[in-house]
Amino acid sequence: MTTPSAEQLNEFMVGFDRLYGLKLVDFSDGEVRARVELREDLKQPMGLLHGGVYASIAESLASLATALGVLDRGEVAMGLSNSTSFLRPVTEGAVHAHATRLHRGRTTWVWDVQFSDDAGRMCAVTRMTIAVRPAPAG
Repeated sequence: MTTPSAEQLNEFMVGFDRLYGLKLVDFSDGEVRARVELREDLKQPMGLLHGGVYASIAESLASLATALGVLDRGEVAMGLSNSTSFLRPVTEGAVHAHATRLHRGRTTWVWDVQFSDDAGRMCAVTRMTIAVRPAPAG
């Protein structure tokens, strides 16, 4: 299977990822880059990007990349663990995500996702574990 480009994947973005504005920037076998433009409805009451947005981005990038990596084997990918540490707030502009695969196992893949602001300052880091399972029948 040929790996689709970030632009091709963006065309088919659906559901929650579309709702919060996930845009893939670059996509390869072991790395994914994306960004989300901040909007008022993505902020928590103190005016900071809501932590759930970081978790959603990390889950989506790692799950998508893993799913495309196991699709040819008739398997599916789903989040198993998501742990985020927040280092500095993002209050305006965009949050940029860079996911890097650390482990490609038979039943789990592990990713690190680094988040930065428009100035390139690291704002959060996530360790994401993805479960790989046989696709359900039908």
